[in-house]
Amino acid sequence: MKVTLRERNQGGKTSLYLDFYHKGKRTTEYLKLYLNPNAKTKEEKEVNKKTLQLAETVRAQRQIEIQNGVYGFKDQEKMKGSLLSYIEGLTEKRADSSGNHGNWKSMLKHLRAFAKDDLLFSDLDRKLVEDFRDYLATVETKSEGVKLSQNSKYSYFNKFRAALKQAVKDGILMSNPADTVSGFKQDEPQREYLSLEELQQAAKAECEIPMMKTAFIFSALTGLRWSDINKLLWSEVQHSKDMGYHIRFRQQKTKGAETLPISEQAYGLLGERDKPEERVFKGLKYSAWHNLKLQQWMMKAGISKTITFHCARHTYATLQLSAGTDIYTVSKLLGHRELKTTQIYAKVIDSKKKEAANKIILDL
Repeated sequence: MKVTLRERNQGGKTSLYLDFYHKGKRTTEYLKLYLNPNAKTKEEKEVNKKTLQLAETVRAQRQIEIQNGVYGFKDQEKMKGSLLSYIEGLTEKRADSSGNHGNWKSMLKHLRAFAKDDLLFSDLDRKLVEDFRDYLATVETKSEGVKLSQNSKYSYFNKFRAALKQAVKDGILMSNPADTVSGFKQDEPQREYLSLEELQQAAKAECEIPMMKTAFIFSALTGLRWSDINKLLWSEVQHSKDMGYHIRFRQQKTKGAETLPISEQAYGLLGERDKPEERVFKGLKYSAWHNLKLQQWMMKAGISKTITFHCARHTYATLQLSAGTDIYTVSKLLGHRELKTTQIYAKVIDSKKKEAANKIILDL
């Protein structure tokens, strides 16, 4: 394989990149180094000279790596392995997290459709990553004949990137070809939630699956995700003189260790204590059928919104902020790693304030 340093004019500057050509296949690596094509002064020309020298150093290093058989793949035998099978294995490792597992399965389904056959690690390069991104941008769903939502494209492509990142960690790839490929921007999600009055209505209404109702109300009172409620053990539900009732657990999604204070009312929903190793919510399940029963429960409560289990967590966050709890505290209660994640709920509150302000109109 030969590595050639090339130039390309982009937006008034000259971008430097490497051109790889091997067995009839051409790939590129952009170096994020740029020349000033209009350099006139001695200083400007000197900067161009040093930039070219740096680019040439990188080119020479890549050539040496290729000659030593280490560029791109750490193990030449591993490059003959199936990329699809590898990602399938990563997908199954996430089977205990319903939402995350579902996204990985959907990504894998689209990757199989894109490949039309098997994909080997040796097929993997920047162009293949770009082609899969373009596939996600244009593919239509078979059932509805519509394109993927912006957030679906964002999620699937990021799962693909994560798989390649893991391949680097596992010693299959030397570098991730997706690192230099721009992905999709995420749409700000619609955060549906219940008002305090609606939550009261739901608590009084009958539900065909009592365990699901209890778990939903518990989530609305604590902010816990379904995945954390589902695996909650009695040993994690604790009480101390200083903290009162609280839960010490490790988040399923972020793996972060948390200590979450809960109200006496929330604790009262749990019923009689069982053995420490027993699950608190035995028999709790997540499926399309259970979502249907949840929606029917909401309808019985006179609530016409489209509500999923995760809306209970949104309800908790929104009601806390509405009650005057500061956003930093709410962020900690929700177990968010970054405050900007919590700020989405603050925007909901701001929009409601604006809506309320516009309700008072004088006939002048």
